[in-house]
Amino acid sequence: METDIFLLNISGQDKPGLTAGLTGVLAEYGAKVLDIGQANIHETLSLGILFEIKKGKKSAAVLKDLLFKSYELGITAKFTPITLEEYEHWVGLQGKDRYIVTILGERLAAQQISEVTKIISEKNLNIDAIKRLTGRTSLVKSEEYPRASIQLSIRGKLENKSEFTEKFVQISKELDVDIAFQEDNIFRRNRRLVCFDMDSTLIQTEVIDELADLAGVGEQVRAITESAMQGEIDFQESFKQRMKLLKGLKEEVLHDVAVNLPITKGARRLIDTLHSYGFKTAILSGGFTYFGNYLKEKLDIDYVYANELEIVNGVLTGGFVGDIVDGNKKAEYLKELAAKEGIDINQTIAVGDGANDLQMLNLASLGIAYHAKPKVKDNAQSSISSIGLDGILYLLGYHDRHIDLLE
Repeated sequence: METDIFLLNISGQDKPGLTAGLTGVLAEYGAKVLDIGQANIHETLSLGILFEIKKGKKSAAVLKDLLFKSYELGITAKFTPITLEEYEHWVGLQGKDRYIVTILGERLAAQQISEVTKIISEKNLNIDAIKRLTGRTSLVKSEEYPRASIQLSIRGKLENKSEFTEKFVQISKELDVDIAFQEDNIFRRNRRLVCFDMDSTLIQTEVIDELADLAGVGEQVRAITESAMQGEIDFQESFKQRMKLLKGLKEEVLHDVAVNLPITKGARRLIDTLHSYGFKTAILSGGFTYFGNYLKEKLDIDYVYANELEIVNGVLTGGFVGDIVDGNKKAEYLKELAAKEGIDINQTIAVGDGANDLQMLNLASLGIAYHAKPKVKDNAQSSISSIGLDGILYLLGYHDRHIDLLE
């Protein structure tokens, strides 16, 4: 049986019953729907239906009735004939690689989107879909916590991924926007373990620096901390140097520091959402278990691995108990936790800001440098610097409405 194939494009003011009315006409003529898609922006509809119909009188009649129905519904209809060769070419494209590009910022400007999509176009990749992940924003009321994110689903053969992502990194720096690139595979939609660094990630401070201030050695310790975070000196050596400087500090000050830890913006929203969707969470920190355990209770974290302070007679000795949790240890703990929970390493996420986080960031399926040092941002898979920690939810494809339903 010979058939005709048409692409029906509909545009106009959205209202209930449009799709039902149009597909009802197609049903009367026994048409077969080959593809269908719809988008709605500011209550304006864009609907596409690719359909197959028996060639002959039926073919002409269905087009006429679709035009009448469109007029009746107050929308505009456009028909494009599709050859069998064009259709089969389109079918053949479904095997191509697929990727997700997520753009994040406090607000998004046309220039930022233009530059990102230009890079995609230069690599001859096609954008299949664009979706806004954040809620609608008022132009009249000011927002306490502005954030905007869109997700681009792209398709095609990418020859040089590193060159592609390097261009995104450059644009991100120039235009103050975060751009994340991921393969669109089954693991992206089924991640189950998120491991966080603690200092300057879950909390907006370096605890060891605060302890050093109370011990009267703040300047010395802060200088060593910064060199370690930048990757200029070995973390283990820097840790030992800083610990010695804390010798003599009284244990009672630890509680005062813990209860005043500044939680990172978006952390609670992120962790509450992750738990609601069945994720496991962990702190993997080069800091201290005392503060990690405090956050474990406060934020309902599942696991904590950090360094244990040595305390004798209520005073810090300047030493520590057990192995130092450095970059190697963080990566080891990530693997151990994944195995313990029966989670594939491709289902893991790691978040951190310092040089000693890079190993776990690159081991995890999704490694996110959060408000990180330049060296870390340049070597991590993804980074977030423009909005809060809950921006991670957009990299997982969640829309604000998925999150708001849980609050």
